Amino acid sequence: MTPTLDLVADVGESYGAYTLGDDNALLDVLTSANVACGFHAGDPQVMDRTVAACQLRGVAVGAHPSFPDRTGFGRRPMELTETEIRLDVMYQLGALSAFTAAHGIKLQHITPHGSLGNLVVTRADYARAVIDAATAVNPDIIFLAQEGELAALARRRGLPVAIFGIADRNYEDDGTLVSRSKDNAVLHDPVLIAARTVKMVTEGVIESIHGKAIPIQCDSVLLHGDNPESIQVALKTREALLQAGVRLAPVAEILHNKVS
Repeated sequence: MTPTLDLVADVGESYGAYTLGDDNALLDVLTSANVACGFHAGDPQVMDRTVAACQLRGVAVGAHPSFPDRTGFGRRPMELTETEIRLDVMYQLGALSAFTAAHGIKLQHITPHGSLGNLVVTRADYARAVIDAATAVNPDIIFLAQEGELAALARRRGLPVAIFGIADRNYEDDGTLVSRSKDNAVLHDPVLIAARTVKMVTEGVIESIHGKAIPIQCDSVLLHGDNPESIQVALKTREALLQAGVRLAPVAEILHNKVS
């Protein structure tokens, strides 16, 4: 059977006069996109442009909500109540949903950004808050997540879950990501990242920072768009996947084909 994979990246992370990444070039390569919702990056003009660019290319749109931490780009852990997280996520989903509705497309998925994304892997209260918020706004939304509390709770509730791997980040032996506070947390070599992605998809493993083979079954691979190598990495990764016989499709199509 031909393996199928969603290729996704974080986009819409510019703000006002500040531009981060080359979203148009990146969107030419992707099948899905995580769009910033204003709390760590993005603003109304950026969200509108980004959703329009996705619609033009047929790239599926997902919400990328964050802690309210624009100064820290959403990458600093915050101790918030479950209610605060739920309402913050609802607020961000509502904002992005207005733009997807205006451009005549559906919001495909949600995947929390940065520190919130890391914490929903390990904290049941944060995971529950995100799920409660998302289902209140969009009962059909897909939860695009790493294996952990969010994915497990969503499955228990009978909600659609897709798992993503991260090809350009190093993993610890327990399957968690190496902290960005360490110099070797992020990989930058396009050839290495492409090879890791192909191995994840075709062999179901990724190598940890200490050389341990970690089992991983992913429907999607996440690439980051906020570094100088982003476009080259995305192009090289897409090329390597196609050469390996992998078909690329949005995650909603992948989940539909699994159950049909």
